Amino acid sequence: MASSLLLLLDDIAALMDDVAVLTKVAAKKTAGVLGDDLALNAEQVSGVRAERELPVVWAVFKGSMLNKLILVPAALLLSYFLPWAVTPLLVLGGLFLCFEGIEKLIHSATETEEQKEAAQKRHIELQQSSPEALVEAEKAKIKGAIRTDFILSAEIIVITLGTVAEQALSRQLSVLTVVAIAMTLGVYGLVAMIVKIDDVGLHLSKQSGWKVPMGNALLAFAPRLMKTLSVVGTAAMFLVGGGIVAHSSHALAEAIEHWVNQFSGAVSFILPTLINGLIGILAGLAVFVVVSLVQKLMGRSSAH
Repeated sequence: MASSLLLLLDDIAALMDDVAVLTKVAAKKTAGVLGDDLALNAEQVSGVRAERELPVVWAVFKGSMLNKLILVPAALLLSYFLPWAVTPLLVLGGLFLCFEGIEKLIHSATETEEQKEAAQKRHIELQQSSPEALVEAEKAKIKGAIRTDFILSAEIIVITLGTVAEQALSRQLSVLTVVAIAMTLGVYGLVAMIVKIDDVGLHLSKQSGWKVPMGNALLAFAPRLMKTLSVVGTAAMFLVGGGIVAHSSHALAEAIEHWVNQFSGAVSFILPTLINGLIGILAGLAVFVVVSLVQKLMGRSSAH
C-alpha cells in the first residue's frame, strides 16, 4: 500500500520539486495509518451485499473527502495560531496508534470461538432479513466507516503537519492537499479492488478452461489478503507510533542513534525499525493499562 502511493508521489515529484519531496517524507511517516486505514475500511465494507459493495465504497469515499476538507483547514489554522501544539498532538496521535494496536492484539488473543460463532450468526441473520433492515444496516456501515476514516484521517493530517510544520504556509497547504487527495484515492481505490476480488474469482470459477483455476485461486486468495492486511496494518501501527514517540524525546532519539551507530550493514538498517516497534508496543501497553484503570475507577464511581 505505502509503496504504491510512494510510486504515485514519485511521479508528482517531477512536477512539484520541493513540495513533492516533503510530500514523500510525509507519506512514509503516515504508512502505518494507511495500512490500518486500508484494512479497516476493507473489513467494514466486506459484509455488504455484493451488488452494493462499490456504491458503499463510493459513499465512504465522498465522506472521507469531506473529512479531509474539514481537517486540512483546521490543521493549517492550528499550525498558524498554535504552532506549539503540533508536536504534542503528533505524540498523542502516535500513542493512539500504539494503543489501538495493543487493543487489536488483546482482542484477537482473548476472543473465544463462541464469540466468533455469535458474530458469524448475526451476519447470516442480517443477510436474510428484510430489504429495509439491509438498507439501515448499510447506512450504519457507511456512517461507521466515515467516523473511523475521520479518526485515521486526523492522524494522517497531524503526522503530515508535523513533517512540514517549519515550512511556509503555502507549502504546508500544498503538501497537506496532495497527501489528503493521494491517500484517499489510494486507499479507497484499493478497497474497491479488494472487496471485488472474491466476486471476480466467483465469476471466473464458473467459466471454462484456465479461468476456472484462476477463479478458485482468487477465491482462496481474498480472505488471506484481508488477514495479511490486518496483520501488516497492526505491525505498522507499532512501528510508526513508536517512531513518533521515540523522536518526540530528543534524548531518547540521540541514545537510539548512538546505539545503532555501533552496528553496520543490514543490522544498522533493521535495528531502528525493531526499536521503534518495541517502543510502540511498550507505549501501547502503558496507555492500555492507564485507560483500563480509568475505566475501572469510573465504573466504581458510577456504581456508588
